[in-house]
Amino acid sequence: MITLRYLATGEDYTKLQYLFRVSKQSISTIVPEVCKYLNEALQDYMKLPSSKDEWLAISREFERKRGFPHAIGAIDGKHVRIQAPNNGGSDYYNYKNFHSIVLLAIVDANYNFLYIDVGAKGSVSDGGVFRNSRIHEKFEKGELNLPEPEILRCPYSILAFDQND
Repeated sequence: MITLRYLATGEDYTKLQYLFRVSKQSISTIVPEVCKYLNEALQDYMKLPSSKDEWLAISREFERKRGFPHAIGAIDGKHVRIQAPNNGGSDYYNYKNFHSIVLLAIVDANYNFLYIDVGAKGSVSDGGVFRNSRIHEKFEKGELNLPEPEILRCPYSILAFDQND
């Protein structure tokens, strides 16, 4: 419950300690550990496509539902408020004037998660978070098995939105 409350509200550990009557030190161990196990348990529900046909199916759904051809995903990042880590300096301090880690996600046309990367320091730019992600590495190495450009000679792409979140 502590972790779910933390993820849903972004409340800091101090507020959570009074709400759940558990020490901040315990909460600082509980939240990362539960997140790690949630990630492991939910891996089978979030799979990056592994074949060209799977990527093409996502692209067709984007074109059908959103009117955007050759899209293979929509990407965005979210700053998750955290308590400033000890000796963290300004590494986690973001442009919104609070300490955070960044959650980067790619979804399909139906908002199903295809990829998530969480944990980048809040001071890192969106481009920097993507550049340091595993999916960027796979993208650069050609390991995503993306379809070849066709008719439009337009490469398949990932959509990104700036919502000023």
